[in-house]
Amino acid sequence: MKPYELYYWPTIQGRGEFVRLALEEAGVPYVDVARQKKGMPALMCSIDPSQEDHPSFAPPVLRAGELLIGQTANILIFIGARHGLAPRAEAGRLWCNELQLTIADIVNEAHDTHHPISTNHYYEDQKKEAKARAKDFCAERIPKYLGYFEQVLQNNPGRGKYMAGSRISYVDLSMFQLISGLRYAFPKTMAKLELEWPGLVALHAMVAARPNIAAYLKSNRRIAFNEDGIFRHYPELEK
Repeated sequence: MKPYELYYWPTIQGRGEFVRLALEEAGVPYVDVARQKKGMPALMCSIDPSQEDHPSFAPPVLRAGELLIGQTANILIFIGARHGLAPRAEAGRLWCNELQLTIADIVNEAHDTHHPISTNHYYEDQKKEAKARAKDFCAERIPKYLGYFEQVLQNNPGRGKYMAGSRISYVDLSMFQLISGLRYAFPKTMAKLELEWPGLVALHAMVAARPNIAAYLKSNRRIAFNEDGIFRHYPELEK
């Protein structure tokens, strides 16, 4: 099989990391295009209406043969169905997509803690507003979202091993990434509240221990969290 081509920014995890984790767990060959020599022009072509019939608005974008697929959840639907990372039944696939879209909602809110006014302005230009947004996010939004995900996990047949179905899905991998990102960005909050979500903590550990994921996390393919990505650690936002 010709390797998939993933187009995403080369120096951050961002939304592309949800796709990388699925590809790594599936064990399928892929090229992280923008991290290759002269890869950025190819990335920009994938979102250029003059170059593609179906250009995406923004990365991540996945090229699979003649298909060019944009939007994280959309890419994961494709990978999940093709590589055994989603339930076979339609109801299960739709449920996974719903959960993934809810994960996308909290990821967007996490981003907005450091850019509450505009992504066109530097964090330093909106610190006051960021502090207010982060305070509410830590006190109200993280517990609301993770409390919901914990209940979903416990309601799943098998008593909370997987988010959906009876085997690992891309949603479990995305939940791992969400927990990892929140731990990086808001370590004090997560350390204080995690006891309320034992299932999610166990799921995170389970995913991290899976052979393909464990190997990926130790490799140079895994970009470290940093203050250019979605999850950023600014200590002043947790005071």
